[in-house]
Formats: sequence, structure tokens, C-alpha cells
Amino acid sequence: MNNSRRTGILGGTFDPIHKGHLAIARAALEQAALDKILFVVAANPPHKINNSLTDVSLRLAMTEAAIADTPAFQISRVELDRKGYSYTADTLKTLHEEDPQSELFFIIGYDSALDLPRWREPGKILEQAALLIAPRPDCMEPLPEILHGHAALLHMEPCHISSSAIRRRIQEGKEVSDMLPAGVCEIIQRERLYQSCP
Repeated sequence: MNNSRRTGILGGTFDPIHKGHLAIARAALEQAALDKILFVVAANPPHKINNSLTDVSLRLAMTEAAIADTPAFQISRVELDRKGYSYTADTLKTLHEEDPQSELFFIIGYDSALDLPRWREPGKILEQAALLIAPRPDCMEPLPEILHGHAALLHMEPCHISSSAIRRRIQEGKEVSDMLPAGVCEIIQRERLYQSCP
């Protein structure tokens, strides 16, 4: 009897999580026949050392609100509970140790996939998880050779929403409710987030 599960991993700072993230997750869930998707909220990502992140408790609360209506979407605290920088290779290793029966699928944007060979221990990432790659606007370069045989492209419209653009629009007093789940909007309004972000 095969008890293996197919688990998607979608990581990010989620500052804030938006409808584009959810569209990518839904496409991955359906197209790769996943049993669940873990949303991994990054606590201390090495590539954002110089950037100011919203408090992790608020980013976690926004993510929980965004996925509350989808049972297959779940939160993982793997990076929140670990000290030091959040490296994908380490995260995948920990998740595999926590659930060795799961086959892991790492969900990533096309722009990040192009950069993956420069990440820490890319070979270990590809040993531990297959990649599900979401198309991004204006990303036309061929995928790096190291990813060949380890990646599948999700069939969906490229996402034009970005967290940085949402933060900027909020600072400028512009409407963003069409880009965000209602529960995320409520937290942003209640906590007065991003009103003075760079």
C-alpha cells in the first residue's frame, strides 16, 4: 500500500500575501495533483538582509487569513522556529525529515528559477524536491540546464501583482482591495501597515 503524499511548498515573506500567490498555489494544487500546499513564511531570508520586513507575527496572521477557506492550504512554521537565515535547502531537508512519506514539490516563480543556480546548495534543493515554476511577465530566458528534468512549468496567466507594488500603492493612498483577500485587507487596515513603507 502506497501511503506517500504529494506536498507543495510555497515560501515567501508574504509582505503581504496577495491573490497572485493564491492563484499560483491553486494552479500547482490542481496541475500537479498535490494533496496539500505548505505556505512557508520566511522569518529571516538572506536575500532581504537590507530590507525592512513587517513583523513576522503580522505576516503570519495575513497568510493565515488568506488561506483560511482552503483546507488543502496550510501554514508551516519551519522557518519561523529556526534560528539564523532561511535557506531553501535546509527548509526542504527539515520538511522531509518531518514527513518522510511526502514527495515534495517546490513552487517558485520563473524569475527565481532563473536565479536558483546561484542559491545556496542548488543541487540539494533539486535532490529533495521537484520544481513547479509559475510564469512571470517578461521572463523569456530558457531555464538553466541544471533544472532540466527537475522542473515543470505551471499553465496559467503570468501574475502581474507584486507585494512591493501593493505596499507602494498603499503608501500612495491608492486602492488595493482587488489584489488582496478580504481578510488580508482587514489586517492591513487595522494595523495601518505599509503607510510609510519605502
